[in-house]
Amino acid sequence: MGGNNFAQFMVVGPTCFFLGILFAGLPYDYNVLWTAPPEGRDTYFKILEDHIQFLYASPAVISRILNIVIGTGLLGFLVKLFKASESNMLFDGASLVLYMAGITVYLTNIVKGFRVVTAGIYGDLDAAAAVGEKIELQDGEDFISREDTLRVYAASNTILALVLVGVLVLQAGQWYAKRAEEKEIEQIEKQEGEKKAAGKKKQ
Repeated sequence: MGGNNFAQFMVVGPTCFFLGILFAGLPYDYNVLWTAPPEGRDTYFKILEDHIQFLYASPAVISRILNIVIGTGLLGFLVKLFKASESNMLFDGASLVLYMAGITVYLTNIVKGFRVVTAGIYGDLDAAAAVGEKIELQDGEDFISREDTLRVYAASNTILALVLVGVLVLQAGQWYAKRAEEKEIEQIEKQEGEKKAAGKKKQ
């Protein structure tokens, strides 16, 4: 029981960690996606660009810590799914699918957004080819405009946050179901004990 609780902590901890990162970036994403100021969004696009470039230029230890946290979550799922019951398989299996979907969004949209914004090659295939080796992009890859790139990046953060919230909801549902099952078992055992005690008194 204790090992399973620790494995659940290994899943919930990284999930909350990533949600915290996404929440810290919400002020940048919110103005790009959901506001329409009279003066236009150019100022907010520039702020988001600077933010992305700063993150991409962060020390290598930052990305390593991020990879370690991602791996911790995956390890937690593997521990929980090892000899899992049918109910655990349902909750943890669905949670793992959402977690992997989040990793896919991160790798395909967010990481690519980092590279494109940092290189400043919005929609310019010639520029992309010129710096392809520097940012490890494939020649001929299709790039969208600056505005669309930044909006896709912000939307991907929102999608990732919703996916991670789904993981937390499933883990909370699993915990609630486990607690309800334990209480039901305790109640049944208590009733059986009372019946045995009553039977002994009659004898």
